[in-house]
Amino acid sequence: MKKLLLILTLFISLLFTGCEKQDSANNIIVIVQYKTLQHKNVDAITGLKKLLEQVKKEDHFINLRLHVDQKDNSNVLLYEEWDDELYYKNQHLKTEHMQRFIVESQAFLDGPPEITFWKVNAVYK
Repeated sequence: MKKLLLILTLFISLLFTGCEKQDSANNIIVIVQYKTLQHKNVDAITGLKKLLEQVKKEDHFINLRLHVDQKDNSNVLLYEEWDDELYYKNQHLKTEHMQRFIVESQAFLDGPPEITFWKVNAVYK
């Protein structure tokens, strides 16, 4: 009986793990590139981290990575993963925290970001 229960538990866990990997292929990758004002890169990172604490609580958010260019710290890149492109393009951009960031970021960003959308084609590990 214990063996049967163990096998059943293992099968169910593998089933859910497999579904999770399959679903991630349908997620949207969003690349957001910012340019900070001269000598405002620390303020920009601080402002972005404050924003991202709110963003990660949103529906359809999967994960996000904040990158800073090693050669030019005024270049900041966000690598975002979401499970719903329409949500990102509509509700996410209209959230109170995003609207507040757009206004506040004028003090440390050199204009609006460049935003591009990507789909996973293949994964190698």
